[in-house]
Amino acid sequence: MRMIEAVIQPARLEAVKDALCEVGVVRLTVSDVEGLGGKGSRTETFRGQEYTVDTVRKVKLEIAVNEPFVEPAIETIVRAGRLGEEDGAGKVFVIPLDDAIRIRTGERGPEAI
Repeated sequence: MRMIEAVIQPARLEAVKDALCEVGVVRLTVSDVEGLGGKGSRTETFRGQEYTVDTVRKVKLEIAVNEPFVEPAIETIVRAGRLGEEDGAGKVFVIPLDDAIRIRTGERGPEAI
């Protein structure tokens, strides 16, 4: 089992979700996140006050998958999340997952996913 964490552009969320469904990955958690990237800061004005914004809004996907779904999920996220040659399209992290427990039934391991 693996936990796939992907940080993508918010505009690519629907495309990535649809593409993941096509390869059989239908359970995921989506969070709005902000992060510091390589783009630096920018100045914006709100109600007449200037302020510096140094974080970028992104979307984080957390997907627990069994081994047969790891590579198809990664390839799908990379393909559907790509914005052409622009910087800042996102990142994918793959983390070993020791155990999973379905709260409702108590199932453990791959069956819980």
